[in-house]
Amino acid sequence: MPAYAQVTITLKDPEAFAKYREAAGPALAKHKAKPLAVSKENKVIEGDGPAPDVAVILEFPDRAHAEAWINDPELAEVHAMRNAGGHSRIILM
Repeated sequence: MPAYAQVTITLKDPEAFAKYREAAGPALAKHKAKPLAVSKENKVIEGDGPAPDVAVILEFPDRAHAEAWINDPELAEVHAMRNAGGHSRIILM
């Protein structure tokens, strides 16, 4: 059964985030993830707090693929690039 991950990012270094974006595609493809939606025009319509600068919904074949992606030691540098570019929150749904 497919699994989905909600990714939100509040940018702190746009240049570092741009480098991450170049590496993100191959890292996601390695674990068969597909971005279903990507938005830079986010708006909070209920609840508190600011909207993230970037929001993404990822689809994985299953939860195991999502967990393999986030825990893949070969991708540690890619995940570090994302964290250098901004504060991220990833929720496996």
